[in-house]
Amino acid sequence: MRTVADDIAAHAARHPERVALSTPCGDVTYARLATRIEEIARLLRAHAVRPETVCAVAVEHGTDAVAAMAAVLHCGAAFLTLDVGLPHDRLRAFVRSAGARLLLTHSALAPALDLSLPTVALDRPDRPGATDGPPPAGPVDPQALAYVSHTSGSTGEPSAVLVEHGSLDAYLRDTASEFGLGPDTVALQTAPLGYDASIRDTFVPLLAGARLVIVDRARLLRPAEFARTVREHRVTALLSVTPSFLSHLAGPADVPGLSDPLAGVALVASSGESLRPFLAAGGRDLVPGRLVNQYGPTECTMTTTRHSVPAPPDPSTDLVGLPRAGTVVRVLDADLTPVADGTVGEVYIGGAGVARGYGGLPARTAACFVPDPLGPPGARLYRTGDLGWWGPGGLRYAGRTDRQVKIRGYRVDPAEVEGALLAYPGVTGAVVTPHTDEQGRAYLLAHITGDLAGTKDARLRAHLADSLPPHLMPRRFLRLDTLPTTRGGKADRRMLAAGMTS
Repeated sequence: MRTVADDIAAHAARHPERVALSTPCGDVTYARLATRIEEIARLLRAHAVRPETVCAVAVEHGTDAVAAMAAVLHCGAAFLTLDVGLPHDRLRAFVRSAGARLLLTHSALAPALDLSLPTVALDRPDRPGATDGPPPAGPVDPQALAYVSHTSGSTGEPSAVLVEHGSLDAYLRDTASEFGLGPDTVALQTAPLGYDASIRDTFVPLLAGARLVIVDRARLLRPAEFARTVREHRVTALLSVTPSFLSHLAGPADVPGLSDPLAGVALVASSGESLRPFLAAGGRDLVPGRLVNQYGPTECTMTTTRHSVPAPPDPSTDLVGLPRAGTVVRVLDADLTPVADGTVGEVYIGGAGVARGYGGLPARTAACFVPDPLGPPGARLYRTGDLGWWGPGGLRYAGRTDRQVKIRGYRVDPAEVEGALLAYPGVTGAVVTPHTDEQGRAYLLAHITGDLAGTKDARLRAHLADSLPPHLMPRRFLRLDTLPTTRGGKADRRMLAAGMTS
């Protein structure tokens, strides 16, 4: 099968001087990008990279990050992208659970990363002839592993999700086609490396022969700078923004430069959390072009359903739309029997996007990836833990069945934060509950017990920052003498969530 690297090479052959990437270091043509992909692919082959080899890619976002991911795919292997700004312990956990065998990075980053892997410095081949690897063995196997992404597990430990080449390729091509992207498209990279949305951001535009704009992340986090970036680069497409970010972008009406932050943007694709609060607050008016509500878990290759939100929208329910080509969505009861239209059940997903499973976790894989009772022999369904119901226009999202929640677009399990809090000296109990503020934004609240009279919130945050990313940081810490318990002796999370909502 082809990979996105083949398509980039084809664009380079037809239009070598067309700009593929606009980066802080300058523009990169398709010809230069294709050459760089082949250089790194030869380097990988010289290091015996082959199908099922997982390569960790840890560089700042730019030309080498894009080329390294594409080169790994070109070799029929798999990549694990790492956000180099995350805590060291978390990166090591990702590498360990993904089974990474090689680290691709830059020489200046390697010492600080210290990930105990054989390391290839992309900016400095490590021996003469290191880029003279053997030619590729042949077409890529669609059932070979393509990338590893992580999601929170029921134990609080991140779980490695294994996605195959066939699933990734089908998704990228379907998305480019559905969104009508082409050479005139200018897409802005918004999702950080290390999250699967960044794969969509990176490869869907390049598959279509478009231009991908990569800027310093600080520019994306300040609304006025973001709006200026959109104008300066004449951005026409945003493929991975969360409703929380769109609400943040709306900002105060009196801020200079924010009167029309998405002027010229023809497509905004939102995902990661419910779009309903944004629409209920009148946010549809912020988006002058097409607004698409995307739904789908990491375990099903990023997106399963899509809904083009009309203007004006109906914010009474969270409509996430119809399944993309090759996928199946079933709403089932506890006996895995389909429920009637209009009835809430659990959402199960099957078809082309379903991942191989969780790396190193056969029991969890068996529990979450189940046989499809309504499909052909061998067909599987992923049990999402989401609630939903069928109605006019497609699937409606209706919340979660477990403790996992969406915070700023990232699916997290509060158990992960609780474990980190309990590792702090003096903390004897910790329960983290999700809440929603007046703007409809989800956040975490930590309830803790122990001898903490002299411990300030800043010290707890500093402790958590050693192992957790920013979106897992509780907004508040409530100190209690004791945690309420159920009759069975477990922490009464329902009481805490109901009684501590401010």
